[in-house]
Amino acid sequence: MMRFTLPLVVFLVLAGFLYKGLGRNTSEIPSPLVGKAAPAFTLPTLYDVNKQFSPKDMQGKVWLLNVWASWCGACKDEHPLLMELSRQNLFPIVGMDYKDKREDGQATLRKAGDPYSLIISDADGKVGFDYGVYGVPETYVIDKQGMIAYKLIGALNSQNLSEIILPKIAELQAK
Repeated sequence: MMRFTLPLVVFLVLAGFLYKGLGRNTSEIPSPLVGKAAPAFTLPTLYDVNKQFSPKDMQGKVWLLNVWASWCGACKDEHPLLMELSRQNLFPIVGMDYKDKREDGQATLRKAGDPYSLIISDADGKVGFDYGVYGVPETYVIDKQGMIAYKLIGALNSQNLSEIILPKIAELQAK
């Protein structure tokens, strides 16, 4: 009887940890980059490989960096919300087409509409890696000094937009 007790206790403890881990909200995974300078990079824009973008170009502005891809289903789900945000013109939204073929990203935006102030292409995913991208979509709020103020893993929705993103941007714009 005693020889089964220890394995049973170990199994129950591990099962408890697994149960707790599976119940976590993955969009709340803390990012070590929040509160730190956004990684520097220079990438070509999606439509013109000769035009380059760097986060330094946004110095002095609060902006969103939305990481997306044409092959991403959740990106398509959040797209109408990004289109609405774009119409409101409250802040710049920079799109980063992640690990995607340039022509596929362009075709997606021609079909669904383009909500971005500017779109860059991270075809090999190196910049996404520097930002700690787990998967797409992900959205970063970047402040006037180029610091990452917030990271959302997963799709934007009306709730996280109204309760987290917009208040955070308003707070940063007021500074």
